[in-house]
Formats: sequence, C-alpha cells, structure tokens
Amino acid sequence: MNDDFFTTMRRATSSTRALNLAEATRVIQDALSGHPASGAGSSNPDITPPPPVRRPKPFPVDPDAETIEAETKQADETTDRISGVAPSQRLRRPLEEILRILREGRLAASAFESMPGRSFSGVPKHGPSPTVPDGARFTARSFTCAAGSRSYKLYVPASVSDRPRGLVVMLHGCKQNPDDFASGTGMNAVAETHGLIIAYPGQTGADNASSCWNWFRPADQMRGAGEPLIIAGITMELMSEFHLDRSRVFVAGLSAGGAMAAVMGETYPDLFAAVGIHSGLAYGSANDVMSAFSVMRGDASLLSPSKRRANVAYPVRTIVFQGAADLTVHPSNGERIVAAASPPGADSFTRTKTGRSAGGRTYKRTIVTDAEEPPMLEYWLVEGAGHAWSGGHEGGSYTDPYGPNATSEMVRFFLGKSNL
Repeated sequence: MNDDFFTTMRRATSSTRALNLAEATRVIQDALSGHPASGAGSSNPDITPPPPVRRPKPFPVDPDAETIEAETKQADETTDRISGVAPSQRLRRPLEEILRILREGRLAASAFESMPGRSFSGVPKHGPSPTVPDGARFTARSFTCAAGSRSYKLYVPASVSDRPRGLVVMLHGCKQNPDDFASGTGMNAVAETHGLIIAYPGQTGADNASSCWNWFRPADQMRGAGEPLIIAGITMELMSEFHLDRSRVFVAGLSAGGAMAAVMGETYPDLFAAVGIHSGLAYGSANDVMSAFSVMRGDASLLSPSKRRANVAYPVRTIVFQGAADLTVHPSNGERIVAAASPPGADSFTRTKTGRSAGGRTYKRTIVTDAEEPPMLEYWLVEGAGHAWSGGHEGGSYTDPYGPNATSEMVRFFLGKSNL
C-alpha cells in the first residue's frame, strides 16, 4: 500500500476520533472510488480534526448504521452454533476484508437506497412483525448446506390442513428482513385466502453489509453454488415436508430480491413453475458491483443483450411489476426481463390493457400467451410509481399503497388465473 493510502486512513481515523463521522465517511468513499482526498496531494496535508462538539448527552448512534464489529450476544451464540467461529475471532477483521465489504457490500447496497420521497435512514432495519390470525403459524427456521446457512420465516395459514395448495418463496430487498417484507407485501393474508404456505429467506449482514441478495456476483448466479443453492435447498426441504410438486411452487422478490428471483428461475427451472419480479433485474445483467450500477441506471451502452432462457424443458411463467418513475432501477430493466422471458416462436400472442388502481395510479398491463393458457408472461408498468412494492402496506418499508396490488396479482398469476 502507498503513502497516499495511509495518509487517507490517518485522516479518516482522526476525524472519527473527533466524532466527525461525515468527514471520515467522505474520505473513505473518495479513496474507494479512486479520487484523491482533498489535501492528500500536499506535502503537509492538514489532518487536524475540528474541535469536538459539546453535547449534553452521549453521541447519538444512527440505529440504521451498518457495523462490522458490534453484534449482540444472542447473534454471536447463533453464529457460533452455525459456523463454529468464536466471537473473539470475528471482532477484528483484516483491513483488506473491511475494504472489500465497503466496496462490494455497501456500494452495491447503496444503489437500492435512493427511493424518492423517503430517506434511507427512515427504512427500518427490523420491520414490524405481521399479525398472525388464530390457527395460523409464523415460525422461525434455519437451513444449512454446503453453500452456507440462512434463517427463514415460514407462514402456514389456518386454512391449511395437511397439504397446502402451493408454496411461494419471497425474497426481500436491501435493508429489509422477513418480518418487514411480510408486513409490507401483505402476502400472508393473501396466502390465507388461497391456502398457500409462504417462505421468507433472510439475507444476513455478514454476507452483504446491507442485507442485499448478491444477484450481481457470478458465484451467486449459478446452479449448485452460493445463494441459489441455499434458496433452492429451503425450497426442496419444504416441498418434501408438505408434499408439493413443481407445478405449485413459485418464487418472487423485490429489488435485489427480484433480481435473485430471476436468478432462481434461470438456475432452478425444475423447481419453480412461475417467477414474480418486482423492480428487479434480468438474470446475468451484471457480473460485479460496477456493472450492477450500470444496469440499474439503464446505461444501454454498457449492457449486454438480454439472455433468453436456455432451458425450454421447464418453461417458467413470469410476472413483472415495474414503476415507471423508479429512480433506483431504471424501467428499461423491466423490459429486459420481459425480453428474456418472452416465449420463442410465432405462436405467442400479445395484448395490452390499461387501467387505474383504486389508489389512483394508472398502469399498462401486457399479457403474452402461447398456444395454451394460462399466460406465460405479464408485465405491469405502473405510472408514477417509484422503487416500492405496488399496493403494499405502509407498515413495511419500500411500499406504494396507491398502486395496483402486486401481491394479489402475482398469486392470481401463479395459480393460473388469467383475469384477462
């Protein structure tokens, strides 16, 4: 490492000790982005920290701030049982690993955090627990395989006796967790009506600093490895337990979770009959952090052509929701998903309908069918909607209560009801 690097780290450390975290963060971000920090080029850089601010009470810590070292005792004990790593081994990390986490985890996650009209600091890290009706169960579970471990929540409706009508695997977005996602989407209530069980796998801060699914990493875009293997393992475990076949198994997600749902549809088409992608990205559209930013911005000059699904032995039906005013994931990404999921050949038939939701948002709905029903593809483009679950509940993060209800429409589509 060169002298400029150590100078930068000394400046960041000095600012941190002076409780000037904003300056410390700016210095580190400049270094990570390759921009020289101001003053770093002079022979005698000014690293004198500003005088400390007198405060009548202890320095307030942002409850949503990401930490690398601090963990609760309960979290330590859980990790010990899973990984066998002692807490003392986790409290200090090599500098190279910290920089990798900052670069790959936080930079990638920050791209999903710019939802219009809602500050990132206001997004709950631990969302409210959804209400569970009498006779239903919403239990915490965990799954471990060669690729790692993840906890997940399982909702079993009161309307289910021995065998449910199907399973929906729900993949949350960045800075969300299973409880928050369940509350925001209202999926449990819809599942109660249709007799479905719902699994909510949870991403961890250890695997991505902002709890994003790592849809952009090649190691997490392939069958039999990484996060797809873990999610598939949870799915197969539940299929065996509840005696379900592929025709009744579905996966859906929002944002980074939507992008990972697209990965699951491509890598495990033999498990999922249909995929729901909300504000997500097409499979294989990025292979690192920088290309992830590019594709999310809709930078067409840097994007590869959409990849049409290769496995035709297991056709995967797809429903896509996208906000036309999304400033986090450019609407062109919805079009790329549609291009990849459209059935090949001249037998497909496309029709378009327009409408207005009860909340006042207009939308355009495109339906693609082939020789047989139900439709193979639906694409909902919601005017005025940003980066949020359409028709969601305000109790959860990243929701737009004014749009058409994506939860109800996805379940309707999954169960093969066209509603043309």
